[in-house]
Amino acid sequence: MGKFIDFLEKRVSNPMARLAEQRHLLAVRDGVVSSLPFIIVGSFFLIIAFPPLPESWGMTQWATENADQILIPYRMTMFIMSLYVAFGIGYNLAQSYKVDPLSGGQIAVASLLLTITPSVVEELGFVLPMQYLGGSGLFVTIIVSILSVEIFRICKQRNITIRLPEAVPASVSRSFEALIPVAIVIMLMTLITIIMGVNLHALVEKLTVPLVTAGDSLFGVLVPVFLITFFWSFGIHGVSVVGSVARPLWETYLLKNGEAVASGASELPHIAPEPLYQWFIWIGGSGATLGLVIVMLIFARSKYLKSLGRTVAVPSIFNINEPVIFGLPIVLNPILVIPFIITPIITAVIAYLATSVGLVSPTFIKAPWTLPAPIGAYLATGGDWRSIILVLVNLSISVVIYLPFLRIYDKKMLAMEQNEEQ
Repeated sequence: MGKFIDFLEKRVSNPMARLAEQRHLLAVRDGVVSSLPFIIVGSFFLIIAFPPLPESWGMTQWATENADQILIPYRMTMFIMSLYVAFGIGYNLAQSYKVDPLSGGQIAVASLLLTITPSVVEELGFVLPMQYLGGSGLFVTIIVSILSVEIFRICKQRNITIRLPEAVPASVSRSFEALIPVAIVIMLMTLITIIMGVNLHALVEKLTVPLVTAGDSLFGVLVPVFLITFFWSFGIHGVSVVGSVARPLWETYLLKNGEAVASGASELPHIAPEPLYQWFIWIGGSGATLGLVIVMLIFARSKYLKSLGRTVAVPSIFNINEPVIFGLPIVLNPILVIPFIITPIITAVIAYLATSVGLVSPTFIKAPWTLPAPIGAYLATGGDWRSIILVLVNLSISVVIYLPFLRIYDKKMLAMEQNEEQ
């Protein structure tokens, strides 16, 4: 077992951990995370516009009549989240290169906007379509944001900038330093979008169809679930590693589901946005450790596990499970690593199948991750009461799976405590 763990740590975990720290992946991760306040707040307006209440109620009738107005904050936040993500990626990537982050964010936004061709509408003049500013444009957003900042960096490193005297205020000086990179980016994007007539969004959408389809399959759900718990088993933040790659897909699914709800569609296109993982698979955190905490509270006999169970109970209810992972510990623990990996795989299969056959509505709301799972699931599905039952079923299953392994570990801890007392 020791040799096997050493092999995995050296050949798998360490390389993947280094990949997670790669500059561009970090910028993408931080850029997407920076948009979460807008996604969360905007998504709640979907609940207001489509309240989980009977149709005969006055609140529901009022919401139906005023849905277009209620959804305006949603359309200015979650619906155009690619705009916020572009600035976040540009800012963070520029900051990592130690060039002006504000200019990096602005260049990225300009680059994204120049991938979209305005239309002329009578009485309104030029109108910018919003279709590609949401989830559909996320992949292009990532590409052009990175490209534009790289152009900015190269210009800065090779002194292809306009330098002003030191007496000029720093803010003015930074603006002129970005002048040439901005000109290059604007001319490049104009060449691609206007002169050559290339629709980057349509092109990337065709290229990423297999990836999007695979990520929304049962296999596409199980792979990140396994990898996240696998990395956590070695003390590596699994969501940080896997989420850097998978989160753009998860956000695309979430936004397309939200767009479908806003347009009045009867069926939502995607099963596997991130809230599926958050509320039905990772109940209590990665590894579905709330079930483990319940087992500790009820069945533990050793003083340490009893005390630890009481200590971590409240954080676990709110999906904060680092105290469990490092306190038991689960990390490099050959007894508890097994259920830690197996449990979310089983809950993932159940959650995916329940959603795909229509027993539970797909998620389309980004509820705050610190909510208790039943509440978060109810909100994420737009008020589907069946989601609460699914949470309780998966929580019960996690308790059953963790129970025999915790008893083995508890017996070991109890024996150690008795030996120390003698």
